[in-house]
Amino acid sequence: MHWDLFCRVIDNYGDIGVCWRLAADLAGRGQAVRLWVDDPSALAWMAPQGCPRVEVRHWREHWDPVEPGDVVIEAFGCDPPDAYIERMAARTPPPMWINLEYLSAEDYVERSHGLPSPRFQSPGAGLVKRFFYPGFTPNTGGLLREPGLRAERAAFDGTAWLAARGFVRAPHEQVISLFCYDTPRLPAWLEALAEQPTLLLVTPGLATRQVEALLGRSACEGRIDRLGALRLGWLPALPQPEFDRLLWACDLNVVRGEDSFVRAQWAERPFIWHIYPQSDGAHALKLEAFLDRYLLHAPTTVGHPLRALWRSWNGLAADLAPLRPASWPDPHAWQGHSRQWAGQLARQADLCTQLLALTQTPAAHSG
Repeated sequence: MHWDLFCRVIDNYGDIGVCWRLAADLAGRGQAVRLWVDDPSALAWMAPQGCPRVEVRHWREHWDPVEPGDVVIEAFGCDPPDAYIERMAARTPPPMWINLEYLSAEDYVERSHGLPSPRFQSPGAGLVKRFFYPGFTPNTGGLLREPGLRAERAAFDGTAWLAARGFVRAPHEQVISLFCYDTPRLPAWLEALAEQPTLLLVTPGLATRQVEALLGRSACEGRIDRLGALRLGWLPALPQPEFDRLLWACDLNVVRGEDSFVRAQWAERPFIWHIYPQSDGAHALKLEAFLDRYLLHAPTTVGHPLRALWRSWNGLAADLAPLRPASWPDPHAWQGHSRQWAGQLARQADLCTQLLALTQTPAAHSG
């Protein structure tokens, strides 16, 4: 089938990151995808080789005539152009129209997943849009997971991958990746890390700028800087498959937003989620909802300290003590829980499999 996937880049690359993974996954399963995006610049480093069967098209406000695909996905309620929607309504049969929503562990996701939204007015009167919610339970749309991903991760040699990039792990050294938003908690966290052997791999952008400011020196790719027992390694912008391997190679990953949040779970490694902060405080509820699911069957040596750590990192608790490694969950139990959680998620159908199944359901087309 031919798919049109619409994406607006809001900030921080999360939207385009999810959309590119989705487009590439669909293409890998034999689908043809046009990715309509208003700012494709991040794909220069995120996907420098492109992907067979994925065509990147620039979103234009003055829409040229184009025949809609068999399936139209608007990512995160980004609203395709009115002229395109009118062409959808004129097509026989009309395309399946899907609104891919943001990921959340909140209860409303199961209630809302798959609901139809008939369109009664122009543009596109008579069309039916269906809401598709990613999630963590069988009653949701699942998570993006390419076929063979877990087998590839299981066969991966993290030590060799790091060494090939100039990062040789020292004895008794923990390796951590840092991909975060701006946070006032970073100075206290780095100070705590500097008390024990740690290799911190810092991603470009917001993470690098904050660490540069704290050190009072500019980052230099390939150079190792020191702060006590902490070694700082500066990373280049990594294509998505290499970013996945970074997560696989580390003992702990600090991730942010949605795309890296999901990939950290498939890495089967301990992680800290820096959730996107919202002015109305809705992110706090979202964080707690995920923790409730994630820690439901976790041992107490993981659950209590991990909840305190995530709350502190995200500025939802004043106490800075949970940021210190001595307060973190037991590392072996934390690792075991990470593996168990990924296995639980893997028993559910992945997002692309569910999307493809939905397109074969006559009721989904009619609403």
